[in-house]
Amino acid sequence: MTTYLQRSQTGVWDVRASFLPAIYFEGVGLAGGISALLPPQPVDAAIAERVLDGIDGLIVTGGRDIDPATYGQPPHPATDEANDDNRMRDAWEFELLSGAIRRGMPVLGICRGAQVLNVALGGTLHQHLPDVVGHSAHQKGNAIFSTSSIRTAPGTRLAALIGESSDAQCYHHQAIDRLGEGLIVSARDADGVIEAVEFSGDRFLLAVQWHPEETLDDLRLFAALVEAAAVYSREKVTA
Repeated sequence: MTTYLQRSQTGVWDVRASFLPAIYFEGVGLAGGISALLPPQPVDAAIAERVLDGIDGLIVTGGRDIDPATYGQPPHPATDEANDDNRMRDAWEFELLSGAIRRGMPVLGICRGAQVLNVALGGTLHQHLPDVVGHSAHQKGNAIFSTSSIRTAPGTRLAALIGESSDAQCYHHQAIDRLGEGLIVSARDADGVIEAVEFSGDRFLLAVQWHPEETLDDLRLFAALVEAAAVYSREKVTA
């Protein structure tokens, strides 16, 4: 699981820190998986490959906005300012995703993770959804999640996992615009905003714009990733 990299305060300490809210790895654990945290760091392809050698599935987690320079746009006034830590995380996750996709490793993207996946495959983002849909209900602010009704696309992996529709816990002011290469839309909300993408076919590469870790009474997405990772592990051993 990828992690944040930003300033953090705890007790008397105020430091740069790599961290991830516990609810993410609690979801993996409840689904029968084992988590390893992958902090952002200076990276090249060889380092990423060594990291990927030791895991069976990748979750790209939520966090701050991606640097819009990575998809060829100037920053919107509402986009998080890109600093060195943010750029390091972007580059780290792009490299991990590149290696995971090349290997056929199962991947689950969550919120920012869906956006990172899309940009990594050449897609773009809407930098500020209120400019597109005319309201800010997707991100109310003050750490208050909104509930969106999403509808899945028939025949997709996501539809097979969660059915035709579902309520989703959302906290995002950006969303996918132009799709990255090889991706298909597997869910939209009532505004037409893309809420999930995936690869077609048998490979497990799925990313949702919402936060499934906020509803751990429903472990279907985490369980699906853990199951796919177990299959990948067995195939890796016998290859």
